[in-house]
Amino acid sequence: MAEKFFVSVDLENFQSATCEGLDLKTISYLNRVYTVVTPTKVDLANSLLLKHFNNFTTYCDVTALTSLKDILSLLDNGATKVFVTFNQLKALVEEAIVEDLGRFIVSLDHSVCIGDPATAAKEIKEDLMNIVGNTPVGIQVHDVHEWKLLDTMQEHDRHGGHPTRYVTLARNTQDYYIKAISGGHVPIVPASALTVEPEKNPNLIPAWLLITMAVRSDRPDGLYPTIVTNEHGVCLGLVYSNDKSVETALQTGRGVYHSRSRNGLWIKGAESGDIQELISVGWDCDADALKFTVRQKGIGFCHLKTSTCFGPYAGLSRLEQTLKTRKVSAPTGSYTARLFNNPKLLEAKIMEEASELCEAESPEDIAAEAADLFYFALTKCVAAGVSLEDIEHSLDRKSSKATRRKGNAKAHWAQKVGLRGTTNGSERPENEDQKQENIKEAASIPKSSQDLAGIRGGKVQMRRYDIKEADPRTILDALQRPSQRSTDDIMNVVIPIVSDVRDRGDVALLEYTHKFEKAISLKTPVLRAPFHENLMQLPPETIEAIDVSFENIRRFHAAQQDDKPLRVETMPGVMCSRFSRAIERVGLYVPGGTAVLPSTALMLGVPAMVAGCKNIVIASPPRSDGTITPEIIYVAHKVGAESIVLAGGAQAVAAMAYGTSSVTKVDKILGPGNQFVTAAKMLVSNDTTAGVSIDMPAGPSEVLVIADKTADPSFVASDLLSQAEHGTDSQVVLIAVDLTETELAAIEDEVHVQANALPRLDIVRGAIEHSVTLLVEDISEAMVLSNQYAPEHLILQVENAEALVDLVENAGSVFIGPWTPESVGDYSAGVNHALPTYGYAKQYSGVNLSSFTKHITSSSLTKAGLKNVSDAVMQLAKVEQLEAHRRAVSIRLERIDRQPMNTL
Repeated sequence: MAEKFFVSVDLENFQSATCEGLDLKTISYLNRVYTVVTPTKVDLANSLLLKHFNNFTTYCDVTALTSLKDILSLLDNGATKVFVTFNQLKALVEEAIVEDLGRFIVSLDHSVCIGDPATAAKEIKEDLMNIVGNTPVGIQVHDVHEWKLLDTMQEHDRHGGHPTRYVTLARNTQDYYIKAISGGHVPIVPASALTVEPEKNPNLIPAWLLITMAVRSDRPDGLYPTIVTNEHGVCLGLVYSNDKSVETALQTGRGVYHSRSRNGLWIKGAESGDIQELISVGWDCDADALKFTVRQKGIGFCHLKTSTCFGPYAGLSRLEQTLKTRKVSAPTGSYTARLFNNPKLLEAKIMEEASELCEAESPEDIAAEAADLFYFALTKCVAAGVSLEDIEHSLDRKSSKATRRKGNAKAHWAQKVGLRGTTNGSERPENEDQKQENIKEAASIPKSSQDLAGIRGGKVQMRRYDIKEADPRTILDALQRPSQRSTDDIMNVVIPIVSDVRDRGDVALLEYTHKFEKAISLKTPVLRAPFHENLMQLPPETIEAIDVSFENIRRFHAAQQDDKPLRVETMPGVMCSRFSRAIERVGLYVPGGTAVLPSTALMLGVPAMVAGCKNIVIASPPRSDGTITPEIIYVAHKVGAESIVLAGGAQAVAAMAYGTSSVTKVDKILGPGNQFVTAAKMLVSNDTTAGVSIDMPAGPSEVLVIADKTADPSFVASDLLSQAEHGTDSQVVLIAVDLTETELAAIEDEVHVQANALPRLDIVRGAIEHSVTLLVEDISEAMVLSNQYAPEHLILQVENAEALVDLVENAGSVFIGPWTPESVGDYSAGVNHALPTYGYAKQYSGVNLSSFTKHITSSSLTKAGLKNVSDAVMQLAKVEQLEAHRRAVSIRLERIDRQPMNTL
């Protein structure tokens, strides 16, 4: 139905079922209510939404809430739409946690009405489009007392150019509300300002007046065409209304219309007894007809004694009517009576029909078996006093949820049909001849207070394993990284994107940026150097932090340069050398969007600069307004980047790999990213037409801390949590060396206390859910486990930590001693934080200076040198049957033999 006005109700009035002005029952006839939710009232609002979902279409003002999770809970529990600030809307869009952005209304104060209305209207529209694109998101203006801006928006709206406008008015008068409705705006009217008894309350606004002011009639008699539907939305008939009939309907809670034949009120069922209970009054989409939703009693609506003026009910409505009749009139002992009176028989029939539906294959059989199942399911509902209306309301509430369940089957049903466990309904059936790899799924953010992810014994705590007691296989399983999405799933997304950008260049790149980053105002995918100073405006303390980090990283990587080319005479007259050259064009991927990651830009950009790369291209996803954070632009300026590609994900990788008309093609792509970025990097590196290499595969962040009795529990806990807060797919491992129960408990207590002080507690709990503590007796056992795990970050909080470095075989980066938190490596110490994860430290190094260079070898032989090595070369060429190789030497030897000895 169309939105014409809302009734504002305090949450406390909802709870007490009393309102000044209109009571809740009468408000339910008007249907749409508005209420303000504060942080202390979230739980109350959720409970009332669940309780009153069937009675009201509820809009919640959540501008005072600071938690996106609280906003999401209101949408999940039945709020039709929520009023949010621009900042809340940006955060919700960037987090991509709500699919239907049309459920948001942006709330603005009256200051937007100041100034030129055309300019203000244009700016509001552009601001909205920068965040949500073309999705229709409404706006709310508070304390309206001046109409120019709203009238301008209304004029634009006639051409489809502006969102719905919701208003609270500075003057609580009937004329102001009528003006707002007449102007096409949606006023929010306090319940205390309305009445259905104007004679008793002359200072209040008649509720019926707002209804009829919103409907247009082109009939000479001024009557309003009125569609009457039942609670299921089935049309019962067409009637007419006028002001008096609408007023009487609201007063009596009955279906009341205007009779043209009698030229007066027609109170439906007053004579026949087939009355109608009023549910709500509304309008059609164009507001040129009223819609009465009623609960029809008796035989039906039509004077011909049928359910509707168009004949009897059909489908489920007809079945419900039949079953209700049979429940009352079925003969004793009949099949129908047995179904209503024998729950076990009914249960058996439901199970039987559900099974037959699962086995059905043809469309005809599926339809027939589904109909049978509906019959017995609705029989159970009627027997229990549950109406089809109740079922439909439940379905409506489910469809209104902003979040979605995983949809996993319960264990015994999954096993019954051959699904492997309950983790995913798409998994293959178990095959006893095939051993399935046991991979842990990354824990998600806890969904509610009842979700115990990361909680053990009432505390945020990792699982414990004692090496001397646990089976080796158990330890191996405990150290498995949380699984990511399957490679096939990821590649099915990545391959089309990479191909599209390769084939269509900038056009495709911009389309994906508009789609994924919501930066629809972006007209070019590249920001080129020199970068304007206005784009790098930063607080002095941030500039100083970046400058200090820049210099430390530069100094450490500069020390990695080769002093001079390597030269070795392998035998007399045979000189071999090796020299390094910078990779000419490098692409540096810096994750962005909601995050600000200048540290990654530094870790990649500074070594590229030190190595002498001629063309440095940085790619980073823009914010929804199309801009890049000034921190990243400042770093790009310092390292001499030629451009910043305003894109992220697989599309940015493809643009740098193949090049576009705007994006420089690079020779190597480096930098961390999510699974899609990693998959795209690996895809383009295997495409010989791209001619591009990559630094390393990467996964979620991880840390392994080795701690003995000398370790400070607060230090150990802080190091574990500094990685756990990265994401729910991160993993942290503590290896406790010969700790007593008291010593170990001290660390666990610190983890709990510190975790609960973190703003990202839910993410920490998700990571802790698949993180472990391993108890070992000595440092040797600890190092064996560490090298087996091959952590991205290895922290040594043990006595004589320096001495342990010689025992490290596999690690991305090592942090030695109590005063070396991993955080310093992430930012400012000088070492690089772009490191191999997921066990790849066994094969790969982290990013370093050599990541941006290639080594070229050369050889230079004298005539004597060629003679000295010739026999070996020609014999091996003969063995490999490569005659041209052999002749390349023999021809030269023949020339040497023809020359005088003194020219050798």
